[in-house]
Amino acid sequence: MGAARSAAEREAAEESSLFGHPAATPDTTAAYGPDPDQVVDFYAPRGPGAAPGTPLVVVVHGGAWRAAYDRRHISPFAAFLAGRGFAVASVEYRRGDGGQGAGRWPDTFDDIAAAFDALPELAAEAVPEADPGRTVLTGHSAGGHLALWAAARHVLPVGSPWRLPEAPPVRGVVALAPIADFATAAELNVCDGAFAQLIGGQDKERLAHADLATLLPTGIATTLVQGSDDTEVPPAVAEAYADAATAAGETPGFTLVDGVGHFPLIDPTSAACALAAEEIAQLAW
Repeated sequence: MGAARSAAEREAAEESSLFGHPAATPDTTAAYGPDPDQVVDFYAPRGPGAAPGTPLVVVVHGGAWRAAYDRRHISPFAAFLAGRGFAVASVEYRRGDGGQGAGRWPDTFDDIAAAFDALPELAAEAVPEADPGRTVLTGHSAGGHLALWAAARHVLPVGSPWRLPEAPPVRGVVALAPIADFATAAELNVCDGAFAQLIGGQDKERLAHADLATLLPTGIATTLVQGSDDTEVPPAVAEAYADAATAAGETPGFTLVDGVGHFPLIDPTSAACALAAEEIAQLAW
């Protein structure tokens, strides 16, 4: 009982630290569609690593695909990456209905596909110093799922409206505590069953378009970063995806950060956040 209380208290403190940061204002915001949520925030590279030809890091925020959580909570992380010399694009997308709903079908996936399709042109104007050939995707929690999904569109079922004819031109994906295996997420009731709300229950046809564990192999370099003490999205979820990827013939990286929970991975005051940035740099360069 005491251990459970201690874990809950730690997670609450980590969450408070992250959400206590003021939102970081982007350098520019560009629309990829008419809805207010169909926008991308851009942060120009700063710091000693900033130079023409810098990598572009595309950030997708989490929050269980629910409307209450938008890109503002990940903006300090986006600014942190920009301060390390990366050009950064932070993608917003349509989420739940404002109640308990998580995500919208098919709108959430429509938006991620449209945003990534529009990114080359938008980034060329917003952050011209970025090298599109050095693009790395990253996302946290539900955003980790969406970042991995964006990199897997070429292996979506034939006939999928989001399927690409070939792999996207990215260096790789760094998924931070991703909701990456829906079967394990269901077993553990991750985020109060958010994934089931995202796809409208256990619809097998929709599941085939959204469950990352079935969209393998991708041929895209992938690194998973996970807090060992995460109670929001426990390590077993990322481990199950890593096992599925290995069984499919891939060799995903897996970094288990000892002694931290869910939120430090994107909290600029945390050493775990610096580690996540290093993993991104490993793929970008």
